[in-house]
Amino acid sequence: MSEKRTIRGLTEQGKKVYVFTGSEKLCRDFLSLAEQEGFTFGDGVKPTEKHSSDIFAVNSDGTISYVGTIGRMAIGSSAIFTVDFEKYISGFDSYVWKK
Repeated sequence: MSEKRTIRGLTEQGKKVYVFTGSEKLCRDFLSLAEQEGFTFGDGVKPTEKHSSDIFAVNSDGTISYVGTIGRMAIGSSAIFTVDFEKYISGFDSYVWKK
């Protein structure tokens, strides 16, 4: 395991990253941390003011968004990098989420 990680650290290469939370508690933890790091939804609303979901898109411009049907279908392809939030934030070396 490695040092404490941030959500912003996921977007350092300027690419969109998908984050799988998988549970209500992890979702709330994700949204809270995203808000602490200055992320908002595209409409400017703070993450903790939005409803939960199991998958979010994290953008390098400091926004997060929900993932729709087409995005969910694409998850798992080599073109979409999806992080298991629980493993990532816990410091595991392997944190790529797989269906």
